[in-house]
Amino acid sequence: MKTILRLALTACGAILALPTAVHAGGVMGTDAALCTSGRGPAIQVNVQHLKDRRGQLKLELYPATEADFMRSDTDLLAEGKVFRRVTVDAPVAGQVAMCIRVPHPGRYALLFLHSRRAQDKFDFWQDGVGLRSNTRIGRARPSVANAAVEVGSGVSVLEIETQYLRGLGGFSPSR
Repeated sequence: MKTILRLALTACGAILALPTAVHAGGVMGTDAALCTSGRGPAIQVNVQHLKDRRGQLKLELYPATEADFMRSDTDLLAEGKVFRRVTVDAPVAGQVAMCIRVPHPGRYALLFLHSRRAQDKFDFWQDGVGLRSNTRIGRARPSVANAAVEVGSGVSVLEIETQYLRGLGGFSPSR
């Protein structure tokens, strides 16, 4: 009985030590173990203000240069440049936390996408987007300055607000 009680207390202590997003629904994505363990280098994104829970959620990692940000993944990879994508199905409820590993500590550009119809191509009229800076995107192409993030040897945790097309003003948070 003492052994069972000791195991239960140890498990409770381990759960309490995890980040808040893990309590709600867990960190999602193929790289989730890096974020939950705190090992890194990785980025954990806590996503805010999804319009709905349809489709897929994507994190895309790019080189932090204007010339490379949002370029074709096949072109970047063919040139030996950084590109990584993590895709998960949108959870039906709970907080959303995603993890993406980075090759080494440094500066990167990170883009969050909510593909509401789970398509490979971004649907300007339906899909959502988010950047590290959380500044209103409007009608302009997002700049790398608003997407850039410095990553150390551990896990960098970011809060990203999802933005959707809202009339003539362009993309802005849905709240």
